[in-house]
Amino acid sequence: MKDTTNQTESKWWSKLLLVGAGISVFLLLVGPLGYKFGGAPLPASLISLLVALVSAALVLVASLVMLIVAAKNHLLAERNQLLVAIVVSLIPIVLMAPQLIKANSVPPIHDISTDTSEPPMFFAVVPLRKDAPNSLKYELDGTKENLAKTQRAAYPDLAPLTTAMTVADAAARAEAVLVDMGLEVISVNKVTGIVEATATTFWFGFKDDLVVRIRKTEAGAKLDLRSVSRVGQSDIGANAARIQTFIANF
Repeated sequence: MKDTTNQTESKWWSKLLLVGAGISVFLLLVGPLGYKFGGAPLPASLISLLVALVSAALVLVASLVMLIVAAKNHLLAERNQLLVAIVVSLIPIVLMAPQLIKANSVPPIHDISTDTSEPPMFFAVVPLRKDAPNSLKYELDGTKENLAKTQRAAYPDLAPLTTAMTVADAAARAEAVLVDMGLEVISVNKVTGIVEATATTFWFGFKDDLVVRIRKTEAGAKLDLRSVSRVGQSDIGANAARIQTFIANF
């Protein structure tokens, strides 16, 4: 009778943990996609991610404990269910942990430029940002100097790109690189040397705008880039990474 009771309790817990793992993955998906398709506000979507991570961690710990119990009592079916619960609960943790680590390793800024003294200006993108919470004013805590200092400390290697191309050729090349990177090109002006584009994230549908400013030099042209998020205080390093990718691929 005792063994039967233990088996029943173990089976109940294994099923509960398996369901809990599935719910954590569901919350991981529904939060970002809910915001992306207009079904949920951003705060609720972010809370959904937090709940997904916490619930996945709890399920993982509980499943590991119960796995030991199942192994000691030779509960094969329950052990298999717990192994599945462990694998499923690891999905939110594996996907979100790198993002949390990255968020803690970079400053909470979302406006990155290779020219912090005279950041490139946006033109065609401006009307598209009319409802964006983040402005295009280059500043942090009220001053341009604070943002420039913070950016240089976090991304000291960001610098303008020089080329022997003409302004027009460099603009055409910039457009091709942005397309290859998956950005939507909004405007290309080969005369003024301004190329503007928008990047959209897959899960949340967050939009970051990028401008390439190309100026003629004696040896060819100099390219400066600026990438700015429309939403969020921190970009978790995405804008700097985007500029670095462009420079590497140009």
